[in-house]
Amino acid sequence: QVQLVESGGGLVQAGDSLRLSCAASGFTFSSYAMGWFRQAPGKEREFVAAITSSGFGAAYANSVQGRFNISRDNAKNTVYLQMNSLKHEDTAAYYCAARRNSGYTTRPRGYNYWGQGNQVTVSS
Repeated sequence: QVQLVESGGGLVQAGDSLRLSCAASGFTFSSYAMGWFRQAPGKEREFVAAITSSGFGAAYANSVQGRFNISRDNAKNTVYLQMNSLKHEDTAAYYCAARRNSGYTTRPRGYNYWGQGNQVTVSS
């Protein structure tokens, strides 16, 4: 049974930092690229960051470049999203996703498994 369980969200002030974690089980984590997406109320789900299965390659949305960092620990079957200098517009539900491929994509449809979502709220 595949599971992706996100944690680490919450309510913070603008300028603060948060680290999201996504613990994976039920599949060969080290063979899958991983991504983070977010969805704000009334908006479509959008790409945030992604990382290759090896962890040596990553990509970021322009809106978070330089502030967010994606990483993974294949020994712990976990992917992380370090979010710094948070802004009010970063407020959304954040989802981790697994792609049955070593390389990532920025398209949500390219991912096979999804977590349940974790709310991040940034007060201005």
